[in-house]
Amino acid sequence: MAPNSGPVGSITSPQGQGCPIVAELRDVSKFYGAGNNRVLALDHLSLKVRQGDYLAVMGASGSGKSTAMNILGCLDQPSDGEYWLDRCHTANLSDDQLADLRNRKLGFVFQQFYLLRELTALENVMLPMVYAGVSRPLQRQRAQEALVRVGLGERLRNRPNQLSGGQQQRVAIARAIINRPVMLLADEPTGALDSVTSNEVMDLFGELHREGMTVILVTHEHDVAARAEKILHFADGRIQEASTPASSSPAAVAP
Repeated sequence: MAPNSGPVGSITSPQGQGCPIVAELRDVSKFYGAGNNRVLALDHLSLKVRQGDYLAVMGASGSGKSTAMNILGCLDQPSDGEYWLDRCHTANLSDDQLADLRNRKLGFVFQQFYLLRELTALENVMLPMVYAGVSRPLQRQRAQEALVRVGLGERLRNRPNQLSGGQQQRVAIARAIINRPVMLLADEPTGALDSVTSNEVMDLFGELHREGMTVILVTHEHDVAARAEKILHFADGRIQEASTPASSSPAAVAP
């Protein structure tokens, strides 16, 4: 693919120009510290994420990938530049407004499952809907449907200590998609799983993507990244290369 004409570190979407943009980083930089102790974590990063994208993010420690994911997840704010999520400019939002935006628009899956051990699988999945103000009957209905969707229809009343690692991650995925987010962010989702269970979880991500879910995942495992449509390679706070797993050829990164 030919490079686009955007700013340094910008990338075009594998979905092309026809799909709506669900998230956009516009010339984003992020600094930590001040003076001689200032660290540049992101350096004029631009990225458009379109509905239905499936992106994998890779890079060494300190490459900027975690900072980028934190900003995409409304867990941090740019020092310079803009972040738009589902047509909402996040810069002037209060902490409470950002929390509400996260709950309504984003789903999160982590290496650790972060399930409440005193709650059943069903109750864990219902939690985001409690904060979203969904009625109790609808909470139960949608949570049950989500658990059936991830293959845990017979585990509704099990607590986390009664589930395997793979089953706990499936509960976490059900919880992440329960509010029908515009984007699913996964940070090392297979890091605590064995290879067989990792494949099962990645199969589930693939199914969600084929159903229209927008997915961005961070991983250090090349076989996991190869499940995505495009791999973004971070270094020095920028996207240094974007490759397609089938060809591993550079794609659409501006000079």
